[in-house]
Amino acid sequence: MTQQTHESGPPTTTSTTSTPATPATTTPTTSASTASTTPLAPPYPPLAEPRPLGEHRVWPRTFHDRLTAPLPGLKAMARFAREGAVRPGREGLADLPLLPVAPAPLPPADPRTLAVTWAGHASWIVRIGGLTVLTDPVWSRRILGTPARITPVGVPWDSLPRVDAVVISHNHYDHLDAPTLRRLPRATPLFVPAGLGRWFRRRRFTCVTELDWWEGAELAGVRFDFVPAHHWSKRTLTDTCHSLWGGWILTDTGGRRLYFAGDTGYGHWFSRIGRRYPGIDLALMPIGAYDPRWWLSDVHCDPEEAVRATLDLGAHRMAPMHWGTFILSAEPVLEPLTRVRTAWQKAGRDREDLWDLPVGGSKVLDGSAPSGARGCVRHAATAARAAETTTDRHPGDDLIPDGATEIAVPDSASR
Repeated sequence: MTQQTHESGPPTTTSTTSTPATPATTTPTTSASTASTTPLAPPYPPLAEPRPLGEHRVWPRTFHDRLTAPLPGLKAMARFAREGAVRPGREGLADLPLLPVAPAPLPPADPRTLAVTWAGHASWIVRIGGLTVLTDPVWSRRILGTPARITPVGVPWDSLPRVDAVVISHNHYDHLDAPTLRRLPRATPLFVPAGLGRWFRRRRFTCVTELDWWEGAELAGVRFDFVPAHHWSKRTLTDTCHSLWGGWILTDTGGRRLYFAGDTGYGHWFSRIGRRYPGIDLALMPIGAYDPRWWLSDVHCDPEEAVRATLDLGAHRMAPMHWGTFILSAEPVLEPLTRVRTAWQKAGRDREDLWDLPVGGSKVLDGSAPSGARGCVRHAATAARAAETTTDRHPGDDLIPDGATEIAVPDSASR
């Protein structure tokens, strides 16, 4: 893998700036949690000054220089065509009825708590600092190039509170879903990668903030920082890497900090993100769409790599995502969950800090829990053990959560 180390200021030129008024903060139902006032450790290097909301900027035509591995060449494409569709066999689909689905009302959360609800795939309802933020919202039953979803959306769209902001990690169809985004008011603040703003402005969104890696912006006291990922972008035949890709760090005024990885392979960026943003309370990490490894290892973590990345980040907790929703690759449908639980245990981490939620499940981090600098210990020894450990063994039925759902069995090959 060719590792790039882009850490300098972005090669951008600001043309015009229009800063829309900051919308009023949505305050969910107050809970009994207590705010933590422990300050975060200082970032290294210091964070950049926040960019204006809705700023119009001029970007390079391509971001190929940000790739951390070459895109597949003719030899890889020929092998892919030879080996056929990348999807599980009959045995890999046998556990479809066991996929964990438990829709429930959103729990109460106030501005002093961090609450997350998994809607499926990379879509989360994050409540932080009094805001409701959607990550890579995909409420559609089907996306281009894949079979229909194999589990339902965890939260009906009509049950959502008012959406205060949306973050997008990159432009692939399973993360950027036009039918879902059309449901949003056009004044919704959107935080998107560099080069992707034009896509939203063509659809008449009026508050689109494009950011380069290591840049941030603020909305109603919550800071949104865009950070690197080991991935790429493509939406049409002619726009490969014309927009950036990455993850997001959300930090509230009380020091609560969440990392949303988007799509990513494993690599050097995680330790650097952890240095710049110490005290990550919760990492939302992708664990699925990893098989075959020869094809996907550069751009998708497997479960063991997701745990290792969480250790590199110095994050106190991990919530798995990017599995159990769409069939994008060949691993058995329940394997990501069993493997991540095993990897977490082998890494020596507390079981309660693995938030392996069912689709529709929620968890709330209140002010009495360790956070910020108090909850950020590097676990160097366990990280080293995790880096040396791989597992081909899968736990038995005692690891399978209860709950079944109506299943749509895939009838075509995934992309």
